[in-house]
Amino acid sequence: MERLRDAAAEGRLDLDELETRLEQALTAKTYADLAALTGDLPGPAPVENRPPLVLKGGMHGASRGPGRWDVPAHVIAHGGLGGVKIDFTRVECRLPEVLVEAYGEAAGVVIVLPDGWAADTGGMDPGVGGCSDKTTGDRLPGTPLIRVIGSGGMAGVVIRHPNRWERRKLDKNPQG
Repeated sequence: MERLRDAAAEGRLDLDELETRLEQALTAKTYADLAALTGDLPGPAPVENRPPLVLKGGMHGASRGPGRWDVPAHVIAHGGLGGVKIDFTRVECRLPEVLVEAYGEAAGVVIVLPDGWAADTGGMDPGVGGCSDKTTGDRLPGTPLIRVIGSGGMAGVVIRHPNRWERRKLDKNPQG
């Protein structure tokens, strides 16, 4: 609703169109219903001023996802001794590209992408642990490119789609 109001303030929607879309937003049942109301509008405000999301594995590990979370334009992951897992499977990301700095260190970094998302690992230094991109590479229109840079360190960096166990869990809870 805020994006619709902003678009009206910028002159992109007239008041009748704003009122119609706001009513539809209030009765929307799915995220897809909401996305249809703003699909013809420019994306959200630039995120350059937002600080990056920093995840440090430390001794016990760190993770983000698989639930819904706000994806910034820049994510930094340090595997440490416990490892880091970044799961994008439940996010709605309107950014055309997300930069992920991944440093495998001693325990590694795992990045899980939904089907249809793609990664570019051209900026990675494989280090001793390597960098493994197990995604299909078939990027669907409107999905972000995950640009991965950094170093594999001792344990490496893995980019993949959900595994069988994760898919089963996603199927059992399609909303969450």
